[in-house]
Amino acid sequence: MKIQLDFMAVLSEWPLLLKGVGWTLALTAAAVIVGTLVGIAFAWVRGRGFGDTLAPAWLKALVGGYVELIRNTPFIVQLFFIFFGLPAAGFKLSAETASFIAMVVNLSAYATEIIRAGLEATPKGQIEAAVSLALNRMQTFIRVVLPPALKKVWPGMVSQIIIVMLGSSVCGQISTQELSYAADLIQSRNFRAFEAFITIGVIYLLLSMALRHLLNWLGRTFIFGGR
Repeated sequence: MKIQLDFMAVLSEWPLLLKGVGWTLALTAAAVIVGTLVGIAFAWVRGRGFGDTLAPAWLKALVGGYVELIRNTPFIVQLFFIFFGLPAAGFKLSAETASFIAMVVNLSAYATEIIRAGLEATPKGQIEAAVSLALNRMQTFIRVVLPPALKKVWPGMVSQIIIVMLGSSVCGQISTQELSYAADLIQSRNFRAFEAFITIGVIYLLLSMALRHLLNWLGRTFIFGGR
């Protein structure tokens, strides 16, 4: 049996593919910004603090439970709970909003542990030196503790961000118009499922490689600079 591939039948639907790429990147960018900030805050809560400030035990337990729950359940279950479960409690969300929240929830849990590892590696003497220079608690954390901590764990953070971007393909299951949703729609029109999913597989590969280079550059240039 001879198989004839027709990638032009898929590529001719480039507006759909382009829209899917746009939604994938937009969801990823928004989730990365919010999820990383939440991860930094939660990492401090779970860590040993800085200066003489420590989080309350009840807050540590709450954040710890959240991290363990999210890291030990599938992303698709989290997504379905937010999209299908929350409306039962009176919170009706659009597919895109539910996808964004699910990606933030997922990334922040993993980012918490990744960033906490970097914070815990900060020498105590470095914190004491900052305090001796009359830096307040927030200045000590933001200027002295956080940048070198992020530098230590940045490769792990980059890998996790890429995993979250690739995981966004699941969001098509609730009709979020990202890349895998576009492939489903295209193959339903022309029955070229093989070509459609090969095409988006290549696009995901290119996006992952480009995102890795971009994040590494952003880290070197804006986050920890020449530290």
